[in-house]
Amino acid sequence: MAKRDYYEVLGVERGVDAEGLKKAYRALALQYHPDRNPDDPVAEEKFKEASEAYAVLSDPDKRRAYERFGFEGVGTGQPGFDMGDFGAFGDVLNDLFGDLFGARGGAGGRQRRGRGRRGADLRYTLEVELHDLLAVREETITIPKMRPCATCNGSGAKPGTRPDTCSRCRGSGQLMFQQGFFRISRPCDQCGGAGEVVKERCGGCRGAGRIEGEQTLSVKIPAGIEHGTRLRLAGEGEAGIEGGPPGDLYVDVAVRPHPLFARDGTDIHIQVPIPFVQAALGGEIEVPTLEGRVPLRIPEGTQSGKTFHLPGKGLPPLGGRARGDQVVQIFVEVPTKLTERQRELLQNFASESGTDVSPVTRGFIEKLRDLFG
Repeated sequence: MAKRDYYEVLGVERGVDAEGLKKAYRALALQYHPDRNPDDPVAEEKFKEASEAYAVLSDPDKRRAYERFGFEGVGTGQPGFDMGDFGAFGDVLNDLFGDLFGARGGAGGRQRRGRGRRGADLRYTLEVELHDLLAVREETITIPKMRPCATCNGSGAKPGTRPDTCSRCRGSGQLMFQQGFFRISRPCDQCGGAGEVVKERCGGCRGAGRIEGEQTLSVKIPAGIEHGTRLRLAGEGEAGIEGGPPGDLYVDVAVRPHPLFARDGTDIHIQVPIPFVQAALGGEIEVPTLEGRVPLRIPEGTQSGKTFHLPGKGLPPLGGRARGDQVVQIFVEVPTKLTERQRELLQNFASESGTDVSPVTRGFIEKLRDLFG
């Protein structure tokens, strides 16, 4: 196929500026890119044709040679034309791939890694008591971690100096290579993809931008938080390397087991022992809660295992106000050692009630008869 004039290929006038060239090529590249036109040889040829035209016209020296000598002046008269290293061509391809795959980041779709590396995330386990969950609470913690160097403010460069632009990649952080028709980029091996090189390193941190230290932080614990909940403190992890961003701090909340109370969501459960005489006769007892003791009326004939609810004496829900209940389960204590007088009184009680003193009560026997006849 005969080669067409590059300006005709891109559909622009000969006096077009760099921005106009880029805009025209970008529109054609989006239209004819192979990923948008799979198995379409015509679209593939048009994409190659437009890319070749832009690669020449976007370079001032090659553009002047083309306008003076035509295709022979830029070495494109024969098949196998090598586009060379065209920075602007790489820019517009980055724009193109950003639109095709949704990978654009920042102006022009180019993302530079930056000189530093992100600091590590840290994890801290914070133990709290059950009663601490009744309201929002502030806890102060001290953690060992790498902190930004105070001498260089975390840059890694000697005070009074600045990192130099990398001479190999000219500040882009990427090196471009031609592989067949497409270009391949990889991080610059001289600056590690940062685009900058520190020649005079800070003496305080030897260029790392951080030193070992400790930090004291205030952590807000929400009311009603569950055991095992993880809180994220953005940017409170270890300082980045050579000016990189800090990591995050993750605080795992651990609620210590309570000797009396057990938690079930927002409800608090407790078992309270009472003497068997009090269970039979009834009366008033004092029940411990997370906020102190409260009275509870026990009716006559209360059986072991009976539960009572104390409304609003539990925990608040996370982010809410209405508290759960405290569930009080009664268990009746039976004395294990009796005096002769106590034994005599119980035997008299058994005689009066018509029930033999035996582990098997009459009610249990009646249930057995109902089941088995």
